[in-house]
Amino acid sequence: MGDPVSAAEGDPVSMTRGDPVSVTSAAAELIRSLRGQHGPLMFHQSGGCCDGSAPMCFPAGEFRTGGSDVLLASLVVAGVPEPVEFWMSASQWELWKHTRLTVDVVPGRGSGFSLEAPEGVRFLTRSHLR
Repeated sequence: MGDPVSAAEGDPVSMTRGDPVSVTSAAAELIRSLRGQHGPLMFHQSGGCCDGSAPMCFPAGEFRTGGSDVLLASLVVAGVPEPVEFWMSASQWELWKHTRLTVDVVPGRGSGFSLEAPEGVRFLTRSHLR
């Protein structure tokens, strides 16, 4: 692991040089809250046509990953006792592999399947060229 780096949006709290995924302080706060309510968590980056920048948050293991998915990061978030895995389909990662991804939180309605949906906010992935 390298030295911490910053990204253009937000305040990444879980990124080192070479790591493809970080979270902003707002995302970390929401992750801590959701962890308290639901236990260990995981993300899977949506690859749909309409929600391509929406990472879906699930209880760890609830979303079944398979051979077509890749584990991009095990995010370390202060106050969360275990790493939060961040998955993406291999075909989507092939298109995004030249970027660093930052998970942020924005107001609005998220997907009904993602844990933050009832909170009035949604996770959003911002991409930055490496």
